[in-house]
Amino acid sequence: MIDRTILTPYYLDDFLPGLENLQQADWKLNAPTLPEGDRQERMATLYEGLAVLVEETIRNKERPVSIAGDCCTTIGVLAGLQRAGLDPYLIWFDAHGDFNTWETTPSGFLGGMPLAMLVGLGEQRMPQRVGLRNLPEELVILTDARDLDPGEKVLLFGSNVQHLSEVKDVLDFTLPDRPLYVHFDTDVIDPVDAPAMNYLASGGPRADELKVVFQHLAKSGQVAAVSLSSWNPDLDEGSRTQNVCMEALISLLVIKE
Repeated sequence: MIDRTILTPYYLDDFLPGLENLQQADWKLNAPTLPEGDRQERMATLYEGLAVLVEETIRNKERPVSIAGDCCTTIGVLAGLQRAGLDPYLIWFDAHGDFNTWETTPSGFLGGMPLAMLVGLGEQRMPQRVGLRNLPEELVILTDARDLDPGEKVLLFGSNVQHLSEVKDVLDFTLPDRPLYVHFDTDVIDPVDAPAMNYLASGGPRADELKVVFQHLAKSGQVAAVSLSSWNPDLDEGSRTQNVCMEALISLLVIKE
């Protein structure tokens, strides 16, 4: 399968020149002109552009690989997959839950809400703006999520989202017979290996441990789409974290003999 990388060099609605530097000649760039003013309208404009590119990629019989600065871009990826006729099973790798709503968040941070948004909880303005159909909770695995806010934890454990506290538990999980959408927030990796993150959470899988899990998923032949939420380029001395995270991404895409 041909992979088509789609780069959205933004953190929420803020342009990230350090991420744009990753751009390669055969990548698609999602960087539309954003309207002035309202943050969610600006973000939704990004996600509409991303949805269009994801749908186009699937219809060209290629696999979309989204790289962006935050996890909210999953809204655009999933909307694009749905437009192309795919109803995937979502496996979400993250040090955090991203399962907050306005009622549970201690900070009001939109970047801590996207997984809740995808399943129809909390803020729905951006999903509705791109025509996203809510993903049933039963079709979601959240793995790791070692750093949860108190109210978020209650909401998550009261839901039907399947939580695997250890990334290695994916190896023993029976995958459903349907396309897989894998979301990789790079902060899931132990900061010992990948320290250039906005929100560090100690512990987590080492990079080599994560690559074993990613290879397992790659060998299933079911990975239909991938998204990566990046490190902070401004904190990444010598591109150390970038190199670790991109190597992990490759292990998810390329089956090694």
